[in-house]
Amino acid sequence: MKTISLRTLVREPLKVKRITRTGQSVQVTDNGEPLWILQPATESDADEAERRRAIEEIFAEVLRERPSKISAARLLEESRR
Repeated sequence: MKTISLRTLVREPLKVKRITRTGQSVQVTDNGEPLWILQPATESDADEAERRRAIEEIFAEVLRERPSKISAARLLEESRR
């Protein structure tokens, strides 16, 4: 990820456009504090595959956890009291 200042973004937007066109993300900072992360609009297939793998990993971790003894309906009823 490339980091640029807010001033650079305002003064040289084509520089940021060139960076994002190559598929890189750009972090915009103001006085060293991160403000935004700009990402390219189109993702490559490799990025999409990595994203899906990460999501599946999270789901697998959740499924490995022990199920709760408290039902969702009971939680809902308790919250309404």
